[in-house]
Amino acid sequence: MVDTSLYAAFLVAAFVLCVTPGPDMMFIVAVGGRGGPATGVLAALGVACAMFVHTVAAALGLSALFTALPTLYHALRWAGAAYLLYLAVKAFRSRGGPVWADGTSGSGRRRAFWRGAVTNLLNPKVILFNASFLPQFVSPELGHVREQFLLLGTTITVMGLLVDGSVGLLSGKLSALLRRSRRVARGLDIFSGTVFAGLAVRLAAVPK
Repeated sequence: MVDTSLYAAFLVAAFVLCVTPGPDMMFIVAVGGRGGPATGVLAALGVACAMFVHTVAAALGLSALFTALPTLYHALRWAGAAYLLYLAVKAFRSRGGPVWADGTSGSGRRRAFWRGAVTNLLNPKVILFNASFLPQFVSPELGHVREQFLLLGTTITVMGLLVDGSVGLLSGKLSALLRRSRRVARGLDIFSGTVFAGLAVRLAAVPK
C-alpha cells in the first residue's frame, strides 16, 4: 500500500521531527513539571490523540478549509492563544504547592489529557503541517491515498507519543524531586507559566 523507500525516508524524517524540541514538547515538559510523571504522560497522550485527529482531517481534505476560509484559521489560532494564556495565568497564580493542584488524582490526570488534546487541536498550524508534510511520502500511483495518509499519520503519532511520553515522564520525575523545596516548586510554576505564555505569543504573533 506504500512505497517502502518513501516510508523508510518518512521514518527518518518523522523521528527527527519528533525528537526536535517544539511547542508540543515544551507544553508537555511544563505540564509534567507541574503535575508529576503520570500527568506528563497523560498530556503527551492527549497531544497524540489530537495529532491523529489532524491526520484524519488531512486525509479527508479538511485542511483545504483554511485556504478557502482564512477567518476560520485566525479564529482557531486566537482561541488556541487564549487557552494557553489561561493556563499561564493559572500557573503564575499557583502558590508552589507540592504538585499541580489535583495533578495526582484521576480527575487531574484526565484534565492533563484534555489540556494536551485541546492545545494541539486549537493549533491550526498542525493541520497545515500535516497537509504539507504527509503528501510528500504518499504515492498516488499505488492507490489507496487516504489509507496511505492514515498509515503515515498513525506512524508519526505513535512515534511522537513514545518520545513525548518519555519527556513527560522524565520531567515529572525530576519535578517530584525538586518540589521538596517550596521555593523551587514556585520556580517551576513560574517556568511553566512562562512556557505557556510564550507558546501563546508564538501562536498569536505568527499567523502563517
